[in-house]
Amino acid sequence: MTAQRGDELPPLNPGPFTRAELDALPDDGNRHELLDGVLIVTPAPAPKHQRAVTRLLRLLDGACPAGLEVFPALLDVALSDDTVLEPDVLVARVGDLTEGDVPKPPQLAVEVLSPSTRRYDLLLKRSRYEAAGTPSYWVVDPDEPSVIAWDLRDGVYAEAGRAVGDESLQLDAPFEVRVVPAELLSAR
Repeated sequence: MTAQRGDELPPLNPGPFTRAELDALPDDGNRHELLDGVLIVTPAPAPKHQRAVTRLLRLLDGACPAGLEVFPALLDVALSDDTVLEPDVLVARVGDLTEGDVPKPPQLAVEVLSPSTRRYDLLLKRSRYEAAGTPSYWVVDPDEPSVIAWDLRDGVYAEAGRAVGDESLQLDAPFEVRVVPAELLSAR
């Protein structure tokens, strides 16, 4: 639903943006996330971005064991009242899901970089997932193409592996899977 002239938006408080205010926003076709109380609005992604998301979803879903489930954006991951993120792809425990969101850190959060989100994905989102205890965080760069994976070790992300182009990346968390960046971007 797009906001129409005359539609009333809820009044914003002068402090940090909250989950309640995020939930009250009208659907305008953009992605809305909260990062430490700051509203981040990004445009719809490009076809190359969505191709990588789709191929990654298929790959992960095919390897996903019972008890876990793979989801695409737009599914809220509520890390706190002032931080609600929507990773491009996530893997969550089935028991951690509610009707409306994932109120616990997912087992894996994946971001596919876009020009408008690159800095948020590589720095801020990564640090928030790390602080929340998300066991694995991956970043896919469709322009290179590449994949970098981090696993949480003693509360800090350590690089689990990286691959560029036709290189193969074998990962064990959140389950065994082999990723080849170029295959995520190849047109059919």
